[in-house]
Amino acid sequence: MTRATEAATFFGITATIYLALLFQWLPITLPETVQEFTLPVLPWWALVSFGAYSLGNIGYHVLTFRDCPEAYDELQVQISQAQSDLRSKGVTI
Repeated sequence: MTRATEAATFFGITATIYLALLFQWLPITLPETVQEFTLPVLPWWALVSFGAYSLGNIGYHVLTFRDCPEAYDELQVQISQAQSDLRSKGVTI
């Protein structure tokens, strides 16, 4: 099973359970405060939590981004080669 299929299956099952609880299709009795106040805002809570996790994860990986000094040195050599090649062809830089 691919990751997309797994994610779609998880989302479908979660959405089905959520809707069944929200519209009281299941014979489960929830406390009135949960039914009236918690369940209606649960998708927004999940969305905000996912957004906060995503921003934190991206921020952490940007903060700990590994520099590549070898690539920097290689790029500097290529730039100097290109400049000397252009100068040999009469282009002023």
